[in-house]
Amino acid sequence: MAALGACGEEPSAAPRAPAVATSASDAGGMAALTAAAKKEGALHTMALPRDWANYGALIDGFEKKYGIKVTVENPEGTSQDEINALKERRGAGRAPDVVDVGDSFARSAAQQGLLAPYEVAAYDSIPEDQKDSRARWYNNYGGYVSIGCDAKRVTTCPATFADLRKPEYKGKVALNGDPTRSGSAFAGVYAAALANGGSFDDIQPGIDFFAELSKNGNFVPVESTPSTIEKGQTPISIDWDFLNLGYADEFRRKGADVDWRTAIPFDGSFAQYYANGVNKNAPHPAAARLWQEYVFSPEGQNIRLGAYARPVLMDAMEKDGTLDKAAAENLPTVEGTPAFPTQEQQRKARATVNRGWAEAVPG
Repeated sequence: MAALGACGEEPSAAPRAPAVATSASDAGGMAALTAAAKKEGALHTMALPRDWANYGALIDGFEKKYGIKVTVENPEGTSQDEINALKERRGAGRAPDVVDVGDSFARSAAQQGLLAPYEVAAYDSIPEDQKDSRARWYNNYGGYVSIGCDAKRVTTCPATFADLRKPEYKGKVALNGDPTRSGSAFAGVYAAALANGGSFDDIQPGIDFFAELSKNGNFVPVESTPSTIEKGQTPISIDWDFLNLGYADEFRRKGADVDWRTAIPFDGSFAQYYANGVNKNAPHPAAARLWQEYVFSPEGQNIRLGAYARPVLMDAMEKDGTLDKAAAENLPTVEGTPAFPTQEQQRKARATVNRGWAEAVPG
């Protein structure tokens, strides 16, 4: 994998303005891009909680390295909120410069012409199935759907989706948001489908599963967060493994009265990545592109790894010696090689969820 700036150090023959540059080289090289970003002095983002995949450390590292102030609007927002902001604030100077959204949301944003083509230095090292061929988006980090559980409030923690049907979990099971708006909650429904006879082509069994949990009282329509977990509102939470594992560390550091444990259900193994992209009409186009270079650099990718998120460049970094091996060893063990739904399968699944979730799972 190329180091940060490696393929962008040499300026192109005729440097272009950052707003239309398709690589650091196209903008005149990393030094020129950095200078332009520093002159802008700001990066506006949305829906990036500090405890999500180590965004706190990434933002702090970027600000310290470049002296560029990062603002995060609506930290607890959803992928859909980000896409809406790109469309509704076009040209208003208040839109997010960059997005971090579920894979299916990124594909949709690209199709709507909302994202700018931009190849980060490490673009060629990103697996083909984890990036847009026109470089409008590329996956940055990911994980597996998992089941988090507070062992202080739940006698026996569930390990599979099948377990969640048990009467002992009445009023205890939650998702991280609404699957029509949240990438993580959508993934939870997809995983439940795989555990109940569904497939990448058929997400309906996942909706039916949560409808069953809702009907028998096991599912609670409360968005699970560290706060709701601490309060005992959501003692069982279906969420990404990197979030559930990170919450356990957070609760220990705080001395919270929570014994948070994480299981990756073997009956519904589902992995997915989150994609990054540059707003085509970014108010701070140079800072937006410099941010992309940072989060795809070895430094940025290892910061992800430090919070249990699997960096998309993990294999490449392992080969070139830039991977934080100690952090990699802390990742939970999973079986087999993850498979991913195609763009068409995701589109169909999202349409099915959007159409049927509210009626099937009221709340």
